[in-house]
Amino acid sequence: MSAVQVPLYQAKAEFFRMLGHPVRIRVLELLQDGPLPVRDLLAEIGIEPSSLSQQLAVLRRSGIVTATREGATVVYELAGGDVAELMRAARRILTVMLAGQQDLLEQLHSAESRTES
Repeated sequence: MSAVQVPLYQAKAEFFRMLGHPVRIRVLELLQDGPLPVRDLLAEIGIEPSSLSQQLAVLRRSGIVTATREGATVVYELAGGDVAELMRAARRILTVMLAGQQDLLEQLHSAESRTES
């Protein structure tokens, strides 16, 4: 019996759903600069260790991060450079979107001040 092939668009939706948590995004942002031990991730993110562990497990199961043990320390890193590029692309897209919103806000303020005069 063969496995059912998932359409690419569905696989992409699952991928983006997996990314859809603020802690996971923050972990990926922090790992862009290189591998980090869990204690450093905890210090930067400031959540309960169990919550971080749960989110790291999701990222690890998806294959987007890898974990290695160095003595008693677990170190996480991005599984590939494409993830860092995705985070940079998201930042560029958000910058354009927010700039567009700022332009719209300025237009609204300008129109409002003209009607008040």
